[in-house]
Parts: sequence; C-alpha cells; structure tokens
Amino acid sequence: MTWTSWCCWTKWRDSSESERKLVSNLPYEGLKPKNQPNRRYAGNAIKTTKYSFWSFIPMNLYEQFHRWANLYFVGIAVLNFVPAVNAFQPQVALIPICIILSLTAIKDAWEDFRRYQSDRQLNGMTCLIYSRSQRSFVERRWKDVRVGDFVRVLSNEIIPADILLLHTSDPNGVCHMETANLDGETNLKQRKVVPGFSSTNSSFEPLNFSSIVICEKPNDDLNHFNGFLEEDRRKTGFGIENLLLRGCTVRNTADASGIVVYAGHETKSMLNNNRLRYKRSKLEKKMNTEVLFCVLLLICMCLIVAVGHAIWLQTFSSVPIYFVPNSDGTFTSAVLSGVFMFLTMIILLQVMIPISLYLSIELVKMGQVFFITQDVDLYDEEKDTRVQCRALNITEDLGQIQYIFSDKTGTLTENKMVFRRCTIMGTEFPHEENAMRLAFLAGEMDTDEEVIYQQNRREPLFSLEEAQDGPEGANAHLPGHSSLHGSRVTAGAPSSRAFSSPLETEVILDHTLVQLMEEEEAKPYLDFFLAMAICNTVVVSKETARRQRANERRNSSISWSPLECLEVLFGRGTCFQRLSMFLTRNRGSLSEPIHMDPTDSPVYDVPTFSGSVEGPDEGDNSPSNCRATTGRVQAGSSSVAPEEVCYEAQSPDEAALVHAAKAYGFTLLERTPDHVTVRLPSGKVLEFKVLDVLSFDSIRRRMSIIVRHPRSKEIIMYTKGADSGIMERLRNTFEDRRRVESQSRDVAIKTQTDLDMYAKDGLRTLCFAKKVVSEQAYMAWQVKRQEAMSAISKKEELLMDTADDMENNLTLLGATGIEDRLQENVPETIQALREAGIQVWVLTGDKLETAVNIAYSCKLLDQRDLVFTFNMENKGACKTMLNGILQELLRNGSLESEASIGLVIDGRSLSMLLDDDLQMQFVQLCTHCRSVLCCRATPLQKSRVVTLLRRRLKVMTLAIGDGANDVNMIQAADVGVGISGQEGMQAVMASDFAISRFKHLKKLLLVHGHWCYTRLANMIIYFFYKNVAYVNLLFWYQFFCGFSGTAMIDYWFMIFFNLIFTSSPPIMFGIMDREVSAYMLLQLPELYKRGQHAGGYRRSTFWIAILDAFYQSLVCFFVPYWTYAGSDIDIFTLGIPMNTVSLFTIILHLAIEIKSWTVVHWVIMVGSVIVYFVVSLVFSALCVSCNPPSDPYWLVQEQVADPMFYLVCILTTVVALLPRYTLHALRGTLVPSDHLKARQKDQLPPHHRDRWLREYRSLKELCASFPSMSSSTVPQDTTQSPSTPTVPLSSSTRV
Repeated sequence: MTWTSWCCWTKWRDSSESERKLVSNLPYEGLKPKNQPNRRYAGNAIKTTKYSFWSFIPMNLYEQFHRWANLYFVGIAVLNFVPAVNAFQPQVALIPICIILSLTAIKDAWEDFRRYQSDRQLNGMTCLIYSRSQRSFVERRWKDVRVGDFVRVLSNEIIPADILLLHTSDPNGVCHMETANLDGETNLKQRKVVPGFSSTNSSFEPLNFSSIVICEKPNDDLNHFNGFLEEDRRKTGFGIENLLLRGCTVRNTADASGIVVYAGHETKSMLNNNRLRYKRSKLEKKMNTEVLFCVLLLICMCLIVAVGHAIWLQTFSSVPIYFVPNSDGTFTSAVLSGVFMFLTMIILLQVMIPISLYLSIELVKMGQVFFITQDVDLYDEEKDTRVQCRALNITEDLGQIQYIFSDKTGTLTENKMVFRRCTIMGTEFPHEENAMRLAFLAGEMDTDEEVIYQQNRREPLFSLEEAQDGPEGANAHLPGHSSLHGSRVTAGAPSSRAFSSPLETEVILDHTLVQLMEEEEAKPYLDFFLAMAICNTVVVSKETARRQRANERRNSSISWSPLECLEVLFGRGTCFQRLSMFLTRNRGSLSEPIHMDPTDSPVYDVPTFSGSVEGPDEGDNSPSNCRATTGRVQAGSSSVAPEEVCYEAQSPDEAALVHAAKAYGFTLLERTPDHVTVRLPSGKVLEFKVLDVLSFDSIRRRMSIIVRHPRSKEIIMYTKGADSGIMERLRNTFEDRRRVESQSRDVAIKTQTDLDMYAKDGLRTLCFAKKVVSEQAYMAWQVKRQEAMSAISKKEELLMDTADDMENNLTLLGATGIEDRLQENVPETIQALREAGIQVWVLTGDKLETAVNIAYSCKLLDQRDLVFTFNMENKGACKTMLNGILQELLRNGSLESEASIGLVIDGRSLSMLLDDDLQMQFVQLCTHCRSVLCCRATPLQKSRVVTLLRRRLKVMTLAIGDGANDVNMIQAADVGVGISGQEGMQAVMASDFAISRFKHLKKLLLVHGHWCYTRLANMIIYFFYKNVAYVNLLFWYQFFCGFSGTAMIDYWFMIFFNLIFTSSPPIMFGIMDREVSAYMLLQLPELYKRGQHAGGYRRSTFWIAILDAFYQSLVCFFVPYWTYAGSDIDIFTLGIPMNTVSLFTIILHLAIEIKSWTVVHWVIMVGSVIVYFVVSLVFSALCVSCNPPSDPYWLVQEQVADPMFYLVCILTTVVALLPRYTLHALRGTLVPSDHLKARQKDQLPPHHRDRWLREYRSLKELCASFPSMSSSTVPQDTTQSPSTPTVPLSSSTRV
C-alpha cells in the first residue's frame, strides 16, 4: 500500500458518514485549503512508488529481511563478529549476504524509478478545468484536479478522474467512451448526461450548478455506481451510465463536461489497479521442507563437532602451550568451549543452507518465461498476440496439473456468433442456404455440396458487405461513388472491430420467410425483427469517423452505397412489395450483383439535415421523402448514413442478431438514450422513443426495452432472453383454454420444440417476446422505478423488483438459434490432455442440451460413455440419485472398467450438490468420472466447484476462460489461464498465463509445463547436493584438527566457489535442459503423468542425493588426505586439491544429469573450470597477506606444477562419480523409464521413429476399445484418471 492510499484509507476509516457528499468548488475558489468543503477527499495526484530518496534504504532492507533466509545469513555474519565464536575475518563473512542484498536492492530501485517516471508523466498530463475568475475552461495538470472541480474532456482525450457527466456536445446527451485501458474491451460504451439536468439546446454553465452530489463511497466495482443530485429537496438519481471513468478515452464526441466525484487513488480504475497476486508453487512449498531438513542436518553436524571438541579438550591432562588464555588469565571450560564451537561451526558450515538457491530459482524462472513467450507455436498470427506469463513464480506448476476447469463459449468455441436459423410464431425457418454458406466458409463441405452451394447461393437482400466494403461489381456505375475499399475480406480475417467478420455479419435469407413477409398479415414478423433490431445495447457509429477527433473536417463528398440505390429503385410500394420485386427480378440467382447504367437511372440529390425525425406517413411514398430520411446525418450524434453503418456490440450474440435483422432490411440506424431509429425494408424510418431499458443480468437472464411506437403511440416492451427467463413469463399460456390463449399455447409449445432441436444441434438460443403496456400501468410503474433509481442502499434489489413487476404477461414472438463454432483442434487438445492423465471439466452457462452437444463434438463425452444427468427440481431427488449411483459403483466394481463414466449437471442440481451435506458424496462420485459437464453455472458456482475439488482432493487445478464471468474461477484455481478472445481482457488481467487459442494449452502444459517442472526439480535437488557435498569437506576435516573449527580451504575460495565457480552451470541446467524433445512430448502425452505425482521431486530423490553428497565428500576428502599423509605440506596446500576435485566432481555430476547437450552447455561447463583456475592462479599470486598468519600465496602455482596433483584430481573424480554413473547405466539398461525410452526412440531416423509412433498409437487405440482387457492385462497406476488405459511404451513393436 502506498503512502497516499494509506492516507486515503485513514480518511475513510475516520469518516462517520456512510456516503459521500460534495459540492462545487467554484464558490470557494481562491480560499485556503482548510476552508475548502471537499478538502477531506483525496487529490488527483498518483503515487505508485514504494520508496522515497530518504526511505529507500531502510524500507528496502525491512522488506528484504522479511525473508527468513536473509535474516539467517545476516545473523550468521553478525555472529562472526563475536571473538569467541568467529571462524573467519568478520568483514569477509559479510560479503555473500551483502552481495545478495545489494543485487536485490538495485533491482527494486530500478523498478521503483520506472514507477516514479510513469507517475510523473501521468500527473503532468494536461486537462481543462473550469475557472471562476476567468469564466472559462483553462488548461491545468492532472495532479491539480480536485473533487468538486468541473472538467471538460475533448474527443480522443483520456479522462483524468471519475466524472459525473453533466453535459456533452451531442444533442441527445450521449458520450461514447472506450474502456480498453480499463478492461481491454475495444467496443464503445455509451454514457449519458444525468437525467433532466442539462438542456441540449443550451450551453453548459458550471457557475449555475448549485446541487449537492450524494453518492456512494469509493469502491472498485466497475459495473455499479449509485447516487443522486439534490436541489430544493428534489432528488435526481444517477448510476454507472452517467459516470466517466478515469483512464478511459472519449470517442465520437466533440466534448464532455462534468463534476469530479472521485480523484486519484479513490477512482475506480486505481482501486482496481492491484498488483499481481503472489502464488507459491507446489515445488517451492516442498523445497522449504527440504531446507528445514538441511537446517536439522546442520544442527546435528554442529552438535557432533561441539561434543567432539569438548571431549577432545578433556583428553589433555594439562593445558597445552598453544592454548590462548582469556584476558584474566583463565581458560574456558570444556563444556563452554563446546558451546562456543557449536556456534563457530554454524558459521563455518552455513553454506549448508543455500543462500544463492533463491536467487538462482528466480533467474531460472525468468529464463523459462522467456523461452515460453518466444515459442512461435504459441503465437497467434491472426490476433498478433503471443503467450503472456503474468505470474513468474509458478511456471513449474504447469507441469503438475491434474484437473482443468474450462469455460465453453469463447474458450472451446470461437465466440463468433453466426445467425443460423429462427422460429417465428411457431413456424421454423431453417435457413438451409445460410447453413451451406457457413459450411463452405469453414471448409467442411464435400466437393459435390460445394458445387451445389455455388449454384444456389443467395446473397443477403441488404448485404452488410455491400453497405460497408463496396465491392466493385455493385458500385462500379453508381453515381458519386469512389472506390476506396479493397477486395473482399475472407472469412476469419482480422477486423478493426469485434464481431464484424463476413462470417458473422452476412446472412442468406430464407426464401419461405421472405414469401410470408410479402403477405398482408405480416405484423408478427415485423415485431420479431423489430425486437431483434432494437432490444439490445448495440451502439451505432460511423466507420469513417470512428476513433477520430470530432473537430476534424469531414469529407463532404457523397458516396452512394448499393443500399441507397436499392431504396431509390424501390421507392414506391410497401416494404413487402419491394421485397417481392427484388426476388422476382433476381429469382434465378440472388448472388448476382445489381448493375445499373447511369444513363438509365436518375441521379437524385441526397440532402442532409439535423433535427428530430418523425416517421413518415405510410401513404407518403415519395422518393424525396425516402431520400431525405435515409440521407440523414447528425453532427455529433450516433446517427449515420446507411453506407456508414458501423455497430459496436458488447457481445457477439447481439451483433449477430442486429446483422441478421439488417439482412432482412430492418436496419438499426441510431441509438440514443431517448430514441432508437430503425429503417424498414421499404426505406421508411421509424423513430421509437425510449422510455426505459431493463438491463440484462445473470439472475433474470433477460433484458427489455420499453418504447413508444411512433405510429400507434402505444407503449410496447420488447424482451429477449434465455428460454428459462421468457417462457415462465408468458401470458397464461399453459392454463387458459380459450381460443386465443390456445393459439398462444400452441405457439409456445412449437417454439419450445424448436428450441430443444436447436439446443441438440449445439446452437445458442434466445427467445423474443413483447408486451403492450397501458398508460396508467406504465405511469404507476414509473413511480416505483424512479424511487428505485434514486436509492443508494439496496438499489440493485429494488431495480430488479421493478423489472420483475413489468416483465410478465408477455406475448411470445419467436426464437433464434445462433451457431458458435468450435475452435481449431479443440477435440485433439482435449484428447491429448486426457491421455496425459488430466481430468477436463467444462463449466458453462449455456443450457443443458447445447452444452451436451458441444461436449460430444469436442470429445469431452464419447458415445460409448455411461452418462449420468443430474437435472432435479428438489434436493431429495438429487440426494437419492447421488447415493444410488455411488452404491452401484461400489457394488459393481467392473462397471467403471467396462465403460467410461460421464456426469452432466445443470445449475439447480449443482447448487444442491455444493451444499455441505452432499459435498463429500459429490466429490466421491467425481473421482469415478472421466468427464464432468456443468450447465447453467453461475460465476460463483464455477469458483465454488474449483475450490471444492482443490481442497478436498488436494489436486493441482487449472482454470481457463475468456470472459469476465470466468474471473472468479480463474482466481480460485492454482493456475489461471486467460484467453484473449472476443469478450475483452478481464480474464487475461486476472490470470497467471494468457493464450489466444485453447489449442495452445496442449503445448503449454505437455511441453513447457513438463520442461519447467523437470528442470526446476532437478536443479533444486542438484543445489542441495552441491552444497552438502562441499560443506562436508570442512566437516570431515574437523576429525583431524581436534574439532577446532579450522578450515583447510581459504574463505575467499569458499565464497568464490558458490558465487562464481558453480553458480552458472545449475542455472543453465534449469533453463535449457530437455529431458525429452517437444515432438515426442506432444506425440506421447503419457509422459506428462510423472509431474502430476511429483515423480521428478520425491522425498526419496532428495535423500538419495544427500547420501550421494556424503559419499562424494568422503572420497574428495580422504583420497587427497591419504595421498599427502606424512608429508610436510601446509593446511592450504592440502585444501587446494580437495577444492579442485570437489569442483570437478560437482561439475561432472551435473554433466551426467544433463539430458541434452548444446554449445551453451559446453561453454558454461568448460568455462567454469577455466574461470576456477584463472581466478585461483591470480588470487594466489596477488594474495600476499590476505588471511594471516596462513596465506595461500603462490600455493596454486606450486600445485599445478606437481604431477601428483593431476593424478589425485583424476583418480578422486572417477572414484567419486563411479557409483552414480553405474547406477544410471544399470537403470537405463535394466529398468529404463518411459522418458528414457522416448528419448531413445527420438534418436532414431525420422521414418523409423514415426513408424514406431504409429504402431504404439494403434496398440493404444486397441486397448481403449477393450478397457476391461487393458485394465486386466496392463498394470495401472491407481492415481491416474479413471478409465484411462495404460500402454507401456515398450509394448509396441521395436524398430
């Protein structure tokens, strides 16, 4: 927490008010700060730095000393200053810990300096603040903004604070805001002026503002904001739709003005600016246990030396002459000397606790992250994105995943919603030609089908492509047209807008539906398409002006689109007559463009004007009227010319529906807070006055818009939502038996049948309904609605109650089926993950039938699976079925081996299974299931499922999703993966890793996860071995020096040994070693299972490494000791060969463990030996008096000149490494591991290797076809996933 945010928190804590009250600062301009009414609120200056110039050293040291390892080594260094226990020169003992602390401090200082530069740049940005003295907006810096100031933001400028919108340049009081900097979503959001505050025809005068702003206290909720303006006891409520958020950008609006309600660290964006969560990896937790074992081992060794020293002293009958007395002439007792020796040995053997291990792990993880992000296979060329590693400290957890929890929409599917088919008033329209087009674009058609499609292909009646991209064939002869666009965009090509590819925007019309629309009684179809066009939150903007400044001069030239020309051609007659004319002229092939000769068609002048548009009279079909309305352009509003229609949708579902309505001629032209404008196929423009919008929420599962019809002046509510949210609100459909109600009941039954068919086909379904509301009923409801809008406490509940009161007695219009295709290689990825022993769960909000269909398509479920479906209404039935399945599984043990078990659960049943009394049985059942599919799951239920499995089963979990509704699930898992898809970046910002496609998860886990885990596990084990092997040299020497704590190796060499000589090889080992190639890991997913059960880092592996270290240290000590026994060499001359053979042994030990050699390996390994000799020779030549009274001057040169030295080094190294080398040779020959077999197969010629892989896969498929046979003949690991056949890698025919 920064100092500024701490001060803010203190102010909030001390305040007794439950809400924020603020007034304008203008009457108090020029007064001292203590006289300002809003002085207690935070300023707008941002401070994200942790340190100041004076506080850096104490605060940084304070933070570093929170690590127990740093405290331990500082304590050892301080202990060395005590004369009675010191082992070396006190100043020398400080060098290692000082180097570690200094390197960490330099890194922290650099990071904080970069934050300081960012803060300075941000605080120095300019904005416009109203000044009372100058009576105008003047330029000031961001840090000068205060709560209560009036700020004006121009187009394309970043909003400096959270501002309550009071005025915009738009006549409709609308401001468009882009929130990409906040949540990653590039679509525009609409904000509107506080209702009834500012007149659109008058200029904004901040001096006239006399209201009191009362709002909620600062919080981090980006989707909710409550408050009201109070003036003369009159309250005007406002919400999040009236708030401009700091960090967002104003778009398509010349200027917007308002009063600042939150500033600086109190803004919603800053309160959401949390740092990355620190997660401790599973391997790190185990490592801490091993460190504790090393501490216990160190204490035991020190106790042995202390007891030995006390016993050794007692063996003297008299005090030897070389004993130094105390200052008072007395000698220390043997027991006290033993205590002192214990502390001395703690200092001498401190390297037993690896001080450089933690720093080396950080460097290794940084290297691993670098190679992950540079993998070209994880790069998405279409989106130009690569994998992101947002949590640097859990890379090895990728290699230990046991459960994956995945979202469906946007994660397994493309989230490119395509209008597929619809049902209107009980009549289903399959849109077969549209289905053929989708199959053709997806490349899924056979050659014969493709020929049929090309022959019968029909374009949309009003193609969005023609309206926006302007193909040459349609525009070559149009008056005033200039060819500005390129060739047609292919399906799947990237677009500048979300949900705008041709795959999503084009719809081929259903011929039967068009014929029905030609009939006189076509009002239900009109209502259905009007509901599709206006019941949404789609924002209409200009393609030419999007993302541009509003004050730039627009091009005055007029370009006609094919849509305008069609309207001119069919300027007379009703909309259905014009549809008939078009179909008659083009019945042979609707795919042919309309060619117009400029000499045969008149040139019409298209005037532009501003002002409100009333719907033209039905009898007035003059071309001039049509041209005037269709050519309408308003400056500063979202109204656009037809050729410039550009939709900004917040969800792909809404975009697909609006484009489908447009294909049938119902074009959404303009949306403001006050009205919605739609052009009919006839060219007539209807402007609906918007009375209220009931926004969508996950509880109601529907949204509604209340409008006044421009013709009949009726109040109509159009509603869309899930079938579960619409069908239960219909008007007595299933109760009343009268004829009218019977007809409605038949429509509902037929529609429900069609919905079930859509769901079985894997389509996403939405229902549409309408309701005509009387004036009296609406006015009474509006009073309740306004009271709810003005409330601060429980506002959401009150608004939901008013929505429920209105959304009843609905009349069903129809339903739509929207297709969301699977992403590329999703079935293959799921199959590979399951072969790797990973359980895959899918948690989705879709209805059960749709989710089941997708589950079979992506191979989550198989046709041979035994699937249990939980879709109960009450808890008793759910409990009965749960206990019955468990009893059957326990009674019939072969059931699980004969068939794979799948589980399908709907939202209501899931909430029951998550209750405390059913959790244990539910978890027990899940352990028997190969696949689990949860439907209609809420975001909270998703996170609860992940948390339940992670805690109860003690398994490593991974959650993957792409939307804001997946954030809770991602944060609840051990590893969170976000997909940068169509729904913004909220999932990515909450994740530990981010990818662009689900298929990338395969290589991320099976390859990089396996590598990261194996490398780090081996490096940590090697680090413990290295330190124990080296420290034990000093321990063995104590048995020959009276346990006196004497070291036969110069302390400088001991420092250099860990910091220079042996530091680089293990780091290189942890970054670059490859046990198995990426190709083999992808071809053999079974190799991933070892990491799931800690196969690379077992407790036995640790103790074997420690025992090997003890053995090697014995050899490295006693072989040189016995060689030089009886000679007159000094202590350091004995220590030099011991130090050298220890280096050789440790380096060559690592060489045995390395699985893949590269040039980098050779350079670092050989370079470490060369550096050792160079530093040793230089140090020995320069150190004349470095460690008196014994100095290593010229000792290394003498040893190098002695042939005995080389003989000792070679013999000792061979004897020390012989057991480990022999063990590796025997294990590789007699009981080779699967990884060794895979590595051996990878070394075969490519054609032999591929043939072996084909044979192995064939055998594995055979065993999968007969699970009972494979389970009875092949021993299985009890910890692997259920019903997963195991095939030994050696089972296949040898090549």
